[in-house]
Amino acid sequence: MAKAEEFNLLEFQRKFGTEEVCEKYLFEKRWPKGLKCPKCGHGEYYYISTRKLYECKECTHQASITAGTVMNRSKLDLTVWFWTIYLVSNDKRGRSALAISQLLELNYRTARRLLHKIRHAMSERDASYQLAGLVEMDDTYFGAPRPKTDGRGTTKAKVAIALSKDENGNPQYARMKVIEAVSTDEIKRVAEEFIQKGSTISTDGHRSYNQLEDNYTHKSQNYYESNNTEFLRWLHVIIGNAKTYILGTYHELEDKFLKAYLDEFCYRFNRRFNTKQLFGRLLNACVSGTYYSVSEPSA
Repeated sequence: MAKAEEFNLLEFQRKFGTEEVCEKYLFEKRWPKGLKCPKCGHGEYYYISTRKLYECKECTHQASITAGTVMNRSKLDLTVWFWTIYLVSNDKRGRSALAISQLLELNYRTARRLLHKIRHAMSERDASYQLAGLVEMDDTYFGAPRPKTDGRGTTKAKVAIALSKDENGNPQYARMKVIEAVSTDEIKRVAEEFIQKGSTISTDGHRSYNQLEDNYTHKSQNYYESNNTEFLRWLHVIIGNAKTYILGTYHELEDKFLKAYLDEFCYRFNRRFNTKQLFGRLLNACVSGTYYSVSEPSA
């Protein structure tokens, strides 16, 4: 797909003011060389304006501009989709369903379904990307404190985090995953999914990281005994930012929706240096993403 265009708020407002403009832009994004029938490959079609469908002149197959995307079967105007994608992608704190419903005058349940579809596209976009080179890895916990539970024995949601760094020690890309337990098998599974074999992984001295030596160069030290102030510093900063983002934007957290929030945080973090391209890149993700049926997600 073509490189994402850059838009600030005023440019976005001027460019996408009508449904017709949004539809034309999305058509060119999906089919830059023109629409070919997905069934027979023919390149000529009729446009049925009353139903917003494209009908092949050869086999009469009909297709919509949102078919096969996360927007498929949506009854919302494209202007609503475009504005939501812009608002979500350009606020580092994210946007809650309540905020979107108020800004765009949507039903709250509609707004939260819309956001969950967009988060699904974010998750799919980063799913195949692996970290490489110098990587820090740790685990943490999300959720409200519970009496007499703390540390790795807590009953709060457990999350594994990996962060790649450049040769100067600056953070590059992050991945996060909800895990069942901080165990050797779970940590190994997350590392194999997130990190290219042969990379160098730095961790604390917990025994759950011991098997990383099988496929990686593993460097570990006891975090509390380390005098190195840089040890896992950036990783812990990002963990703190993720917790602040979730509690500050969504105010409460249900474990079953934690993955979606973490994927959204990582998606935005991994593209933090291209802020004016964020709308275009997230729109690309929604166009190339698969249809996602939402029942009743939380905010």
